[in-house]
Amino acid sequence: MPGDLPDTTEPEAVRGLNAPPLGGIQRLSALDTVRARIALAVELGLLAPGERLPPTDKIAAALGVGDITVRRALASLHADGVLERRRGRTGGTLVAERPVKGTVTEAAAYRAAAADVHRLIDHRLVLECGVAHLAALHAGAPALDDLDRLVAEMDAAESWTEFRRHDERFHLAVAEATGVAFATAPYGAVLQDLYRYYLPYPLDTLRRSNAEHRALVDALRRGDPVDAAEVARRHVDQLHRTMFVGLMDDAGARAGG
Repeated sequence: MPGDLPDTTEPEAVRGLNAPPLGGIQRLSALDTVRARIALAVELGLLAPGERLPPTDKIAAALGVGDITVRRALASLHADGVLERRRGRTGGTLVAERPVKGTVTEAAAYRAAAADVHRLIDHRLVLECGVAHLAALHAGAPALDDLDRLVAEMDAAESWTEFRRHDERFHLAVAEATGVAFATAPYGAVLQDLYRYYLPYPLDTLRRSNAEHRALVDALRRGDPVDAAEVARRHVDQLHRTMFVGLMDDAGARAGG
């Protein structure tokens, strides 16, 4: 009827995309999230025995927490037998040669969040394909040159912490290259939701991911929206297999095989 307020009820599918992550990690403190992410990376073999961790400030920047939080988390993981400290020029904080596993109970919240992570990956998949398509149509030479520079910086990264920082800048730069004023904010929000679940990954794995970044920039330079969207689809879709949720599924399949 005239004068009635419009119906603002969202369809269930739309509410599902807009809903925040429901995982138990929201109940973890910043200290516990650092403990969980590093411990889970060790348990999954992403951080190898004897591997040296990056400096505290770089871990803090990569995981979005303060330096003091990281220092406390590393000290507690040392006490738990997950990490060890060595003195001298070749010292620092390293993964223990025989790390104790299963003692960091906070990691269970990440293991339980598999469904939330897969949902976020699918949400990013939809947005990323659209962003890549539009960027192929509208990206100018300065934006493309900036993307090339970020790809080179990721190739030169010496740790997962450094790579993580450039990775976020790269994807936001692609969104900005679309020329759509309001594309970056919602896309960036989904990235941030998903980054909360990222673990430290080996550099060789990250550099393989960077090869897809380079392929995307090539498609953007050719002005090929179809190929750009396909590269973006492959890049995001493989997160179902390469993020920790996929690694846990694979480990479970091997154990049951």
